[in-house]
Amino acid sequence: MADARNPRLSIDIVSDVMCPWCIIGWLKFEQVMAHFSGRIDFRVQWHPFELNPDMPPEGEDAGEHVVRKYGISAEQSRANSARLAAIAAELGFVFNRSPGFRMRNSFDAHRLLTWAGALEEAEQVEATGVQTALKLALFRAHFTDNRDVSDHAVLADVAASVGLDRTRAAAILTSDDYAEMVRVEEAYWADRNVTGVPAFILDGRMMVPGAQDPEVFIRVIENRVLAAAR
Repeated sequence: MADARNPRLSIDIVSDVMCPWCIIGWLKFEQVMAHFSGRIDFRVQWHPFELNPDMPPEGEDAGEHVVRKYGISAEQSRANSARLAAIAAELGFVFNRSPGFRMRNSFDAHRLLTWAGALEEAEQVEATGVQTALKLALFRAHFTDNRDVSDHAVLADVAASVGLDRTRAAAILTSDDYAEMVRVEEAYWADRNVTGVPAFILDGRMMVPGAQDPEVFIRVIENRVLAAAR
């Protein structure tokens, strides 16, 4: 529960469900929040970014995608995947890159995340509630379970798994609801020079790019947030 005596720090995270560094970055940031437990109340909001906005509905083999997009060899791609999996495992997250693992279009996932964020805003619930739960469930569905998180039935099931109304989620997915909001947000962050993810914006003004180690955030927060509150 938030303590009115503690400074409140807004954390805006620009991220894509398709981004392995985004889940790694979040797991590291959880350590930051634990470090400041009882001293700072964190207000977390997730914002959309599409690594591959032109990804077709059928997706693309992940290995082939990385080789094509980044111009590296298949061997380098496999080595990078193994490194990511090892880092994630140390943080308690499983990357299960099966032979059929594919990159997917994430636009509809962002629509559901925007809906979840709007629910939190309207109901004034804790920001590390349903939107964060949905984001993490989508990461697990994609990276651990190898589910197609562009598929509407899968997305509705994932939404229901974190307590959201499955019928409402399905209705959003078959409509254009929240589509414009996602596009506006993507343009907003692009205008603010967010060109890669994850990007953490602290207190609406300090951007920390990438999946930084907890010590980086701790140093910034100690020097700029807590010092100003003294």
